[in-house]
Amino acid sequence: MDGNEKLVLALPKGRLLDEVLPLVRRAGIEPEAAFGDADTRRLRFATNNPGIDIIVVRSFDVPTFVAFGAAHLGVAGADVLMEFDYPEIYAPLDLNVGRCRMVVAEPEDMVGGDDPSTWSHVRVATKYPEITRAHFAARGVQAECIKLNGALELAPRLGLCRRIVDLVTTGETLKANGLVEVEMIARITSRLVVNRTALKTRADEVGDWIQRFREAANGEAA
Repeated sequence: MDGNEKLVLALPKGRLLDEVLPLVRRAGIEPEAAFGDADTRRLRFATNNPGIDIIVVRSFDVPTFVAFGAAHLGVAGADVLMEFDYPEIYAPLDLNVGRCRMVVAEPEDMVGGDDPSTWSHVRVATKYPEITRAHFAARGVQAECIKLNGALELAPRLGLCRRIVDLVTTGETLKANGLVEVEMIARITSRLVVNRTALKTRADEVGDWIQRFREAANGEAA
């Protein structure tokens, strides 16, 4: 990484971006006007701070950009960090946004006669095969994971599997698709993540932004 280049902050697309932006602004970063243009196809934006740019990428890709040094800092959900577990990433700060939980769910007509403590093998549709396997392996259950990137709630209904592992906020989507939460794997929030090399080679700059985001997460304006 070139110490003279701008720092790059990777933010997640979608609903989480709406929760993250107030924190970013409280930390003293205001994206350029084009950032709010719904029609723009741009993914990199200047900010009011000449030393930092913003990129907007899929939430699953934020840790990859940070781990490989394409971005110096980012905001990523604990779910993605758990799934990929990049050693190049340091996650110093829980931002307390993007609150949800990762759960195991199954059709409601199975629940009455099902006891998770008796499972020895499960077939599960999920975006999180590594987390799912680790969760079940911890209690001696073999998990066969079918990787899906969306529409998980359809999998049991169409006979692809009997259970899913997914993120839940209110539970309304599960309910609408006839599914019931039967286990919670983890509570999830979003974290500030930092490239470890950047933290060493640009300690003052990166450390300053960590502190700014810490104050922003505590409700203090920069």
